[in-house]
Amino acid sequence: MLERALLVRDKNGRAVRLVGTLMDVTSRKQLRHQLSHSQKMEAFGQLAGGVAHDFNNFLTAILGYSDLLVAEVQGRGTGAKYLSEIRSAAGRAASLTRQLLTFSRREPLEPRILEVNMLIHNLERSILRLLGENISVLCELMPEKKHIKVDPDQFTQIIINLAVNARDAMPAGGTLVLKTETISTNGKSLPELPSGKYVRISVIDNGMGMSEEVKEHLFEPFFSTKGDRHGSGLGLATCYGIVRQSGGHITVESEHAKGTAVYIYLPEVAAPPAAAYRKRPKLPSGTETILVVEDDISVRHVAVRTLRMLGYNVLEAFRADEAKRLIENTAINLVVSDIVLPDMSGCDFADWMRINSPSTQILLTSGYLPEMTTIGTPSSELPFLSKPFDPQQLAETVRASLDAVVLT
Repeated sequence: MLERALLVRDKNGRAVRLVGTLMDVTSRKQLRHQLSHSQKMEAFGQLAGGVAHDFNNFLTAILGYSDLLVAEVQGRGTGAKYLSEIRSAAGRAASLTRQLLTFSRREPLEPRILEVNMLIHNLERSILRLLGENISVLCELMPEKKHIKVDPDQFTQIIINLAVNARDAMPAGGTLVLKTETISTNGKSLPELPSGKYVRISVIDNGMGMSEEVKEHLFEPFFSTKGDRHGSGLGLATCYGIVRQSGGHITVESEHAKGTAVYIYLPEVAAPPAAAYRKRPKLPSGTETILVVEDDISVRHVAVRTLRMLGYNVLEAFRADEAKRLIENTAINLVVSDIVLPDMSGCDFADWMRINSPSTQILLTSGYLPEMTTIGTPSSELPFLSKPFDPQQLAETVRASLDAVVLT
């Protein structure tokens, strides 16, 4: 409350009354608090995007060199198995950077049909590291393989958020249970959901629990019991939004000093048709001249080595000014350029090329999403390759960019 008061006196100077106002400024303080949170989240989002960009450069080199070595090993001995594990780990790391980039911007969900037990199994190791040594994780997964349609990165965000909340509710240690099962609803037991079959994912802890008052506000944005320094109050609100967008519902059961159970209901869907085994296709090749412009030496080397292996005549440059000199003195068919260069943006470099070398095609690459770059926005007409990319993706995108010239 904001208080203002004025003492009114009579002609003899005696106090006769007090005139004042009481103004409820709760909404003003809430708006100020939300703005502060919004600014913090925006700053963190920018930081997350930058970290993801650098990390994607590392992953491009890891994926690229792994694939090049796989081609040399050709499935012989345990070396091929080890390389497959390296590539699989790099793929999981790429998924983490996508989550960081997702956090850095607003984007629509990209749902896919996925087997729910596999999703939980893949998260188990990350959750164990997150919770610490004094909390055990117990997975009670149904024997049947059931499928849901969900954005995998957003699903990961839901489970991680719930696991963090459970950890904070068990400061002295405890047990976190992750459980999957199928249920059928008739529209009465869960009126928020249409009748049908659902997969229920339960996240259960034996921590402190919560009061009825806290439960009532649990999914409200910026509501938190942890204080300003320990949480934004957006975690559960985000979970709720993702689940609802995915056609599901989320409920909570909790009792003070007896723990909390969070239930996520998502529609059960049919399994996708089994994909026929396909031998890894041969990488498309060519003999054209390609210029790779990239300031990260690992990314540049793996791209140059891959393209030379495919038969291309490849030149390389560290900066845009170096690339300009090569373009002015050499007939180049395609330039593969990072968007973020030391001396100018790849987008401005592309504009220079349109004027000075209009017959040369350009392919932009970046560890950022195209719309996240603040130093120029690539035209929708320009081909774009997101990092991390592997030799297969690089070869196919380069060939498509070169062939587009022939078609036009």
